[in-house]
Amino acid sequence: MLKVGLIGFGLAGQSFHAPSLCTTSGVELACILERSGSVAKNKHPDARVARSLDELLSDEHIQLCVVATPNASHFEIAKRCLEAGRHVVVDKPFAPTLAEAEELVRISERQRCLLTVYHSRRFDGDFQTVIKLLESGVLGEVAEYEVRYDRFRPTPKPNVWRERAEPGAGVMFDLAPHLIDQPMLLFGEPKSVTATAFQQRPGIVVDDAFDISLEYPRHRAMLRARMLAYAPGPHFVIHGNNGSFIKYGMDPQEERLRKGELPHGNDWGLESESQWGMLSLADGSPPRKIPTERGDYRQFYAGMRDAILDGAPLPVTTEQSLATMRVLELARQSSLEGRTVPW
Repeated sequence: MLKVGLIGFGLAGQSFHAPSLCTTSGVELACILERSGSVAKNKHPDARVARSLDELLSDEHIQLCVVATPNASHFEIAKRCLEAGRHVVVDKPFAPTLAEAEELVRISERQRCLLTVYHSRRFDGDFQTVIKLLESGVLGEVAEYEVRYDRFRPTPKPNVWRERAEPGAGVMFDLAPHLIDQPMLLFGEPKSVTATAFQQRPGIVVDDAFDISLEYPRHRAMLRARMLAYAPGPHFVIHGNNGSFIKYGMDPQEERLRKGELPHGNDWGLESESQWGMLSLADGSPPRKIPTERGDYRQFYAGMRDAILDGAPLPVTTEQSLATMRVLELARQSSLEGRTVPW
């Protein structure tokens, strides 16, 4: 049994980490760090509640620490957990800067602890469908890959750290790690990065929209997010020399988790047929819907269980975590300097 300490019980801790931790076989949510209040105890009465990081780390039975706190605190908290001899999962982004992420990797190697980043969107059903589709070769050589996260939040949320002028804030640092990790997994390192992070809503002090282009020798990957998209565009658009795949709608897991549901049942991670993507080929065959694969974020923590207890590979390697962080930092540089930045 892998005993886990969850650090932070805001949106990420409550809705994304805790539900998977408490429903993954061989994993025990042993302790939750919630500095005040009783939400953690009410939601997870079997878990011990700690009021400080020192208190959580005093439990020597905890093998894995999950850092689900505001982005600006990722480095210091992960550093303390690693120095205490614990394996660590950091919610995305890895850290506010690439240099801090690299320092965490050095500490993890020195302490002989595993370290990775929670890139849960690898386990979206639609992305698993894209992997399967590209591996089949049905689209031929990919010419363009585009993925969008469109939301409609015309009014900034007051007193939310993501929208304050602090390290790691803004939509690019909040959403781009998911979008970057996916094409990096599919296509590897790009030749260059071109990005623009900008503001669309009045009164905002950080970026609330972005465009990132990853340039490859024979194709490009376009990554976009908007907070003023009342009628969202396609989530995936992939064009190849044999045809196209267009997919609307997001993986259903996030919406269900935000409603307080736990991952269980035969329908978990399944998407309705109305949301399946459309494959159109140049061979003259009629367009057809492609059933979306089942998504399951619990696969990440099942992978962590096997890595820690049985020596299996990490579900997201250290090298992949650093590469995604590098793209994020190059995207920030490109946006600030108004130019394409080589890898």
